[in-house]
Amino acid sequence: MRSAVLIMFFACVCMPAFAAPLPQSKPSGQIVLQVSSAKTIYFENKTGSDAVGTNALAELKKWGKFRIVQDQKQADLILLLSLDPYQGPDSASPTTGDLDNPDVSHIPNWNRQKPTKYAYLTVIDFKTGASLWSAEHVWGGLLTGFNSVGERLVKEFEKQANK
Repeated sequence: MRSAVLIMFFACVCMPAFAAPLPQSKPSGQIVLQVSSAKTIYFENKTGSDAVGTNALAELKKWGKFRIVQDQKQADLILLLSLDPYQGPDSASPTTGDLDNPDVSHIPNWNRQKPTKYAYLTVIDFKTGASLWSAEHVWGGLLTGFNSVGERLVKEFEKQANK
């Protein structure tokens, strides 16, 4: 009985970390050219978590390919880290969401599992507002790190940009 409980615990807690990665957009030749020729980048964290944004920014600085600017008007590219997919330049900016309390109803429901959260990283051309590249990743947990999702997405962007 005890081993069955341990197996169920492992399956529920640990297996999402080993799940197959979600499909990601494939950059075309023009997009690769725009990203490779860019010199400056503006980073915007819309996740509502300062720790996730700080880790992503640290990874971006560690990569060293772009000069990070504080004013998006001076940037060649905008790097948007958010909880919602980028909808384009004409849509309202993504909401930050509420990570601690996604369900604000006052009726308890203890049997319901929390929804899986994703973070989205989108590379945006400043001039046109068009999405050049995007990826999504499951929000981290005990095994992968609670605040590692931004860092992981920047590493994925680095991998795609260096191809």
